[in-house]
Amino acid sequence: MKGRKQPNRPETPAVTLERAARLHCLLHLLRATPRPRDWLKNRLSLDVRGFYRDLELLRSCGISVPLNEGCYILEGSVSDAVARLPFPDPRLTLGEAVQLARGRTTAHRKLKEQLARITATAAGATKRAGGRRPKTSKK
Repeated sequence: MKGRKQPNRPETPAVTLERAARLHCLLHLLRATPRPRDWLKNRLSLDVRGFYRDLELLRSCGISVPLNEGCYILEGSVSDAVARLPFPDPRLTLGEAVQLARGRTTAHRKLKEQLARITATAAGATKRAGGRRPKTSKK
């Protein structure tokens, strides 16, 4: 699929592992039955503000969760919605990221682009320093 461009989409927000798990649970709670806010926030142990923050994050990821007659429901399939959820930082080393970037999928390209930005920054800093290593103080 060379030459095919992916549509521009907003940058994926950063989330913690706990929040990613909660968002995943929220999608599954909404998949079949319309649910009122109070029921959802109690099931997820959220206050009102936390509930609306999670709802806004889902919507910013392109997941449609409309309010209809006092209840929320997921529009579309759970699998499509889950595919749009942000993923928490796996705390990879640079070497692990390089290994994962080998491939031809969109995910591989995203990793390659990030790695290129990292290495370009390092190359630029080295060039500005005239190829010299910074002096270190002796102890």
